Amino acid sequence: MIRGKNILLLMDSHLEGNFSTEEATVVFDLASRCLQYEPRERPNTKDLVATLAPLQNKSDVPSYVMLGIPKHEEGPPTPQHPLSPMGDACSRMDLTAIHQILVMTHYKDDEGTNELSFQEWTQQMRDMLEARKRGDVAFRDKDFKTAIECYSQFIDVGTMVSPTVYARRSLCHLLCDQPDAALRDAMQAQCVYPDWSTAFYMQAVALAKLDMQKDAADMLNEAAALEEKK
Repeated sequence: MIRGKNILLLMDSHLEGNFSTEEATVVFDLASRCLQYEPRERPNTKDLVATLAPLQNKSDVPSYVMLGIPKHEEGPPTPQHPLSPMGDACSRMDLTAIHQILVMTHYKDDEGTNELSFQEWTQQMRDMLEARKRGDVAFRDKDFKTAIECYSQFIDVGTMVSPTVYARRSLCHLLCDQPDAALRDAMQAQCVYPDWSTAFYMQAVALAKLDMQKDAADMLNEAAALEEKK
């Protein structure tokens, strides 16, 4: 396609032809250089930014504005699956109820995510578990900043992974008004335990806090479907 120099076919169709030939040629040339067989002939990141930056002549706008889609302010759609107490709490953004559920659930959902050899029960391991225990006490007592610090110590050692710790730290971040960090932790919980509905529920709450209502509703439905299947 590049050899044929079909610029219109190669450019993003959402632009609907709203670009100059000069701009298209610059992007076209850059893409061609990025596809060179020899790595040394490809541009580095600084070159990419230096080439593309002058083309950025509009301020950042939300994608729905670019695409001409009206933004609806109503709440997220009704979930397609029946909601559990956890799902209901997440749909209502009731962080207090989510906290109570996570405290009651404790670590029962972590079973099978770690298999440790005898050799791994070192002093470092005991220190790590002690950090988690301190985090659990702080979490139970609603000292969320301390809980974040203790859970971070547990996570940073890296010997043991716990989706529950990520979910708990995610809620702590939400309660400390840090939705970006909360979303990252919820996604990490999903990485550790891909079919865990709680990880999806926590992502739904974080997305809603970030005002991404459609994504939050989709995630809530996915969580409910996983829970129903289980």
